[in-house]
Amino acid sequence: MKEIPVTVRRALELLGLFLTGAVIVMGKIVVMPLLMAFFVSLLLLPVFRFFRKLKVPVAIAIFLPIAGLTISVLLIGWLFSNQVGILLTDFPRIAHNVTKHLDTLSIWIGHVFGFSPTEQLKFINEQSNKLFGLAGSLLSGAVVSATGIFLFFGLLPVYIYLIILYKSLFVKFVLLWFEQDKYENVEITMRQIESMVKSYLVGLLIQIAYITLLLGGALALFGIKNSLLIGLMFAFLNLIPYLGALIGNILGVLITLVSSDRIVDILIVLGTIAVVQFFDNNILMPRIVGGKVKLNAFISLVGIIIGGAMTGISGMFLALPVIAVLKIVFDHSEKFKKWGILFGDDTPATKSALIKFKK
Repeated sequence: MKEIPVTVRRALELLGLFLTGAVIVMGKIVVMPLLMAFFVSLLLLPVFRFFRKLKVPVAIAIFLPIAGLTISVLLIGWLFSNQVGILLTDFPRIAHNVTKHLDTLSIWIGHVFGFSPTEQLKFINEQSNKLFGLAGSLLSGAVVSATGIFLFFGLLPVYIYLIILYKSLFVKFVLLWFEQDKYENVEITMRQIESMVKSYLVGLLIQIAYITLLLGGALALFGIKNSLLIGLMFAFLNLIPYLGALIGNILGVLITLVSSDRIVDILIVLGTIAVVQFFDNNILMPRIVGGKVKLNAFISLVGIIIGGAMTGISGMFLALPVIAVLKIVFDHSEKFKKWGILFGDDTPATKSALIKFKK
């Protein structure tokens, strides 16, 4: 059989990549819960195996870790809503602080740009009318998004249960795609994926706990109001690499603005977040996760942006583990090994090292 030209192969690969992306975008309501369930099921597998060693029936051994995870998520949701409720109970003070900050901002704009308060008010009214005009068109989208969220979390436990229940069937299905002499390499790849995902997700859970405690506790010592809410929000937003920390800083400042009339409190919040983030990025997280996820910053950032553009927040959160799984697969494939090198962070230190690698 005549070999397919390289240009044709590359064109087919690009076409396949495009079609895969189109399927993910159009079917994200189905694809994203499945993908999330896959990673969570790998996280819960050790608990399932522990119960099976105790001779617990399969159905119960699967149900117990899912129930524990569900209760934990509900408790975190209750804690978050409770903190938001505490923030809103002091509404008169919030209104006073917001008015004071807006007056200060209005005076600053008048001095710097020369706009009078009347002109500023006119501009705000014009923009408000445009915003309300867009609200009607966005309302249907918001309803669809809410439906998607409920569908996402409703299907997630079902998917996790079925993936764990039929895990042996899925493993056999994957093996049957390869020749028998490749089974060992495929099994090694699957074990590495399971180990990486467990290490990464457990690390994220630990990260949420210590960032909430460190940041919330430190801000409380400085007398910052709603310190636990700021710590909790930043801990969860920090799960989105690079972009989440920026959003967390902005929200931390906004919460401080509405709950305090002192500018120094904003500096305290920003400084404390910077210190906690430094310890997280350089000391704590590397020791917890170790070298399980070796991705370079460029591929990580591009993957997060693409994931967010395709599927929203869930895509941003799942971008890194998906790319890490792809890297493991590429590293164990002779055909796609070059892509594994591109995704990794192992760069030749010198020109001589690069020449040696080429040889």
